[in-house]
Amino acid sequence: MSAIASKAMFAVGRLVQSHATLVYTQTLKAAPCFLFVRHRTTKHWNPKWKKLRKEKVMKVKLPNFNQKPEDMTPEEQRSMMRERGLERPRVWNERPIYLSCTGGIFEPYVPPEGDGKFSAISTTGAKQKVEFVQKKGSSIMAVRKMRNYEEELNLKTFAEDAREIYIKAHEALNVKNKLELRQLVTERAYPEMLHNTHNKTIHWKFIQSLEPSRVVQARCTEVITKDNVFGQLTVRFHTQQVLAVYDRFGRLLHGSEFVTKDVIEYIVFEKHLSNQYGIWRLHDKIIPTWMPPKEPSRKTFVSKVGPIDPDEVNAVQTSA
Repeated sequence: MSAIASKAMFAVGRLVQSHATLVYTQTLKAAPCFLFVRHRTTKHWNPKWKKLRKEKVMKVKLPNFNQKPEDMTPEEQRSMMRERGLERPRVWNERPIYLSCTGGIFEPYVPPEGDGKFSAISTTGAKQKVEFVQKKGSSIMAVRKMRNYEEELNLKTFAEDAREIYIKAHEALNVKNKLELRQLVTERAYPEMLHNTHNKTIHWKFIQSLEPSRVVQARCTEVITKDNVFGQLTVRFHTQQVLAVYDRFGRLLHGSEFVTKDVIEYIVFEKHLSNQYGIWRLHDKIIPTWMPPKEPSRKTFVSKVGPIDPDEVNAVQTSA
């Protein structure tokens, strides 16, 4: 084979490798010739799925990320949102809040001075009788409203349950079980019960009930909306308790572990009636204005002890 023929065959091989279609034609009298038809390498040889391949790619107009909304006028922002088919978001300054309890007592119960009753013949006793009738009517209406949310509400049974809640809450405070205490008291009473208890040892014990616990007042109120209803029940306790508080050095600050005291308390229990998972919890304690102030706790300090003289120690041991 000549050099020209070998070069021609080499060129044919290269064309075949580059997706060229080789067409062989032969004439009657002329020598055979080859016609080469070239195709684009980026174009598929089968145009059957051309339309689907075209729809596979969608051209998206990307926004200008360097453009800030603060630099645009309200009209430009409105036209841009309309062009994209979006609705302009509203600016809300309000933040969602959750009210699990109220911030106080709706109508504090005012117990009579000395927890006694005056004679109905006297002026003070007559006023007390009228106020008692008015407050009793309000309590009946409040209990009726509570039973719309809690059908099985019974005031006599609730007084006993309230005493158990009261005892468990103080026992949790006694051992400083904060997790259990959060389930027994409201978020308002929680910091007040833990106030000034750091580095202190509390010994509290419930002895007995001198009188049966009873509900003296019931109130309901609506917070923000009419559907958000809270209920409060004021319970009177007359019990015997033991309380002793020690500081971090083990010194007695208040009370005694061996002396029992008779205690009359008016405790307010609250429940979020609109919440189907709401429970009755200890909310506040009513302290009448006529009650005398409490005895302040003793203050303890660390005394600086100097070096011990061995002669004084020997003298004490000799005298003993």
